[in-house]
Formats: sequence, structure tokens, C-alpha cells
Amino acid sequence: MGLRIAVLFNNDYDFIDGAGADAAAVRASAQAIRDALVAAGHDAELVSMQGRDLIAVLGRLDRERPDLVFNLCESLCGVARNELAVPAVLDLHGIPYTGSDTMGLGMALFKPRTKDVLIGRGIPTPPYRVLTNLADVERVAAEPLDYPWFLKLANEDASVGITEANVAADGPALAARARALLAEFGEPLLAERYVAGREVNVTLLGSGADVEMLPLHEIDFAAMPAGRPHIVSYAGKWDEHHVDYAGTKPVPLRDATPALVARIEATARAAWAAVGLRDYGRVDLRIDDAGTPWVIDVNPNCDISPDAGVARAGAAAGLSYPALIGRIATLAWTRSQRGAKA
Repeated sequence: MGLRIAVLFNNDYDFIDGAGADAAAVRASAQAIRDALVAAGHDAELVSMQGRDLIAVLGRLDRERPDLVFNLCESLCGVARNELAVPAVLDLHGIPYTGSDTMGLGMALFKPRTKDVLIGRGIPTPPYRVLTNLADVERVAAEPLDYPWFLKLANEDASVGITEANVAADGPALAARARALLAEFGEPLLAERYVAGREVNVTLLGSGADVEMLPLHEIDFAAMPAGRPHIVSYAGKWDEHHVDYAGTKPVPLRDATPALVARIEATARAAWAAVGLRDYGRVDLRIDDAGTPWVIDVNPNCDISPDAGVARAGAAAGLSYPALIGRIATLAWTRSQRGAKA
């Protein structure tokens, strides 16, 4: 049965100076998803929204009552944490939508909170510290930490702010990079013990106990220049001319024993459930020398553009892009109907 689907995406980058490339990428992704839904047999239309449009757009959706909103909003007014408002308002209006709810998005968006939940559930994730100001930086840099440690923005994704300098070999290096990040972004930082080894991406589809895992992928660092840390930096994701881009190629997981695969899958499932993801998402892990998978990130509503990791994992499972996007829509619709009848 074909569904009437509103593909809702944020157009706030259209109104931010210098964000032309980001705005074009957001629109292209939304259009590709809309086209894939049509190819999968649904009636889909694009609906764009910036922060000031929230009330008007949600009022329109309330009047038109689509069967499903395909929620692609990742920010409002250029602020990532504002994405939490969208599923909250959709829930108030009783409009079904794809992806995680406000609780799941909020849990994953604030990385220290995610870490606490994982630690509380006994799920391996590196020990961490939160740095909100220069006093925190000096205090943590003075601790006898088991270096190297890794720095990231506590409330951002897409590797924003990550360069080779984020891997700190000692206290002075951690302090220098932390000061620079605080000055540049003005946001809290998360420092965690760096796990050397393989980086594995796990894509999951489903909800509740009914979760399917797509073929595992890892980052191939073979082409990374000598001396550069094996991490996925911002340039490694977004700058095709950077050495990190060539040095961080996603490939199907290779030379993994059945026991290691089982540990990876069990850890990813546990992280998915702990954070409360649904419909689709990705869990990123690092594998240490002992074969222990450590969760380094949990990604609800992750990038599902045609050239992104989820689509790559879907293709490895034999799913065309329209089949993958159609599967996500069907999963969300079915879940919403179960909830309506409960």
C-alpha cells in the first residue's frame, strides 16, 4: 500500500551566509529520498522548514494529515539541538514520523549523557571527562590520564571540529587543543580515552526487539599518510582533496572471526536499545587489541543520502536505494500503527 508521505527537511542553511554548499547538500539529500519513496510506490512531497516556520509548517501538516512524515530535520535556525522540537511537536499533533523520538535524539545529541547510559548498562565505552571552560581544561590536563586521549565537541556530530590534533598524547597537548576548540566553537567538549585499532560502523533497522543489522563496514586507513592518527576527521568526511579523505575509506568488514562479529553485533544492539533508537540508526565502535568493541558514537536519524554509509550497507544487503528508503518508511508506519492500537 502506498503512503502519503511528507519529506520534512530543514532549510535554515539557506539563510546562513557562507552555507551554500551545506544548503545544497541538504536539499539534494531530501530530493533523493523523496524520489526514492516515489520509486518505492509512495506519494511523497518535499516540505522545507526553518525555525521560524515551525508553527506554520506543523499547522499545515496537522490540516493535511499525511500518513507519515519522513523527518530529515537536523537543526533549526542553524542550531543542532533545536532538532528535538520537531518530533516533540509531531507527537503532540499525533502525526507519525520516521526515526527516533525526542528522547532518543536528545540522549544521543548530548554525548556525555549517552556515555553515562552506556556505562550504566555495562556497555563498553571509553572513560571520559567533560570540559566546559578553561578551569576544566586545566584540571583534566593535570590528571594522570592513560594517554592518548581524544577530544570532540560534546553536542555535535558529522565530525565537526575534529582534526589530527584532537588525538592528544599528553596533558599539554590536550590542554592546547581543548583551549582552541573552546575558543572556536564555544561549546562543551568531551575528552575520552583513545582506542587504537579498527573502526567499525554498524547500521541497524527496526524497532523494539525486532531489529535487523545490515552488513558491517569498517574504515580502511591503509592510505593514511604515516604519522597521522587513524581517525575520521571533519576533512576526512567532507573535503575530497584532503589526505584524510583518501585515508579513510569505508569498506566491508574484513578478516573478522565469527566471535568478533558476534561481539560487535551484541554491543551495537545493546547501545541501540540503551539510547532508545528506532527505525534506523548507526553505532560506531573501535576494536582494541584484545578484540573488545568500544562504543564511540550512537547516531539516530543518521545520514541516509544515496552516497552515505547507510545506503552503502543497504546495497551490501541487496537493497536498492528505493528499497532501503521504502523499508524505513514502512518500518516507521508499522510501528506507529502498533502504537495507535496499544
